[in-house]
Amino acid sequence: MGIGASVRRAFGPWERPVASAYRAIYLDLADLERVLARQVPRAASILEVGGGEGAVTELLARTFGEARILSIDITPRIGRLYAGRKDLVEFRQASVSEIADDQPASFDLVVLSDVLHHVPQNLRESFLGDIAHCVAPGGQLVIKEWARTAAPIHWLCYASDRWLTGDRIAFMTPDELRALVGRAVPGLQHAGEGEIAPWANNFFQAYQRPAA
Repeated sequence: MGIGASVRRAFGPWERPVASAYRAIYLDLADLERVLARQVPRAASILEVGGGEGAVTELLARTFGEARILSIDITPRIGRLYAGRKDLVEFRQASVSEIADDQPASFDLVVLSDVLHHVPQNLRESFLGDIAHCVAPGGQLVIKEWARTAAPIHWLCYASDRWLTGDRIAFMTPDELRALVGRAVPGLQHAGEGEIAPWANNFFQAYQRPAA
């Protein structure tokens, strides 16, 4: 069990700015926003898997202003720090398998940001399979991950993530992720990839379901 939730609560009213400053050490959210806007010109319905406390959800709400957004997580704290628009955004404590059963092929865009390295390795193929069932014909799945390297920043990221969450973190290389997606959801087509500031460790891969 990690101590992240306790540490965050200890900051009281400063929790949100401290969380933002900590995140900025590893990820430039503005650059992620630019990547998503370029990769997915428009989307009417978005599923965010592993939305956490709402930072990426805010980004999605800004980038896709008219889209309906469903952000899910297994934690009851989902959306707790979200401060964006609320009329088209829903937070729900749910698993992706539940959404795949209830709303199959319903989302133009599915986003998985820095979640997969927390999923046990023996469950990743089935997890991605459930996610793929949510993608509508012609829709895209965008996965943002942190690449495993020998760089000092990688080991700092690993140590802090492991310490704060308590999870058995297992990062992948871009090649390993590409191979995993190919095994888990061969029906999705590779649609693009690249890096996200401020570190080359930040990478994204996009996959598209063929239009019906």
